[in-house]
Amino acid sequence: MDPKLLELLVCPVTKGPLQYDREREELSSRSARLAYPVRDGIPILLEAEARTLSDEELGL
Repeated sequence: MDPKLLELLVCPVTKGPLQYDREREELSSRSARLAYPVRDGIPILLEAEARTLSDEELGL
């Protein structure tokens, strides 16, 4: 994921920052508790495609 692109992307739900998880190939939004998939280098920023982050993943 291009760092400059990551700076421009925001969570479509909260408009907050996203963090890239290279291992899982997804962008996560802590405030929305959602993780958006990245497929073939393309972020899929659709709430319907996102998975809910668990308390453990959030460090709670």
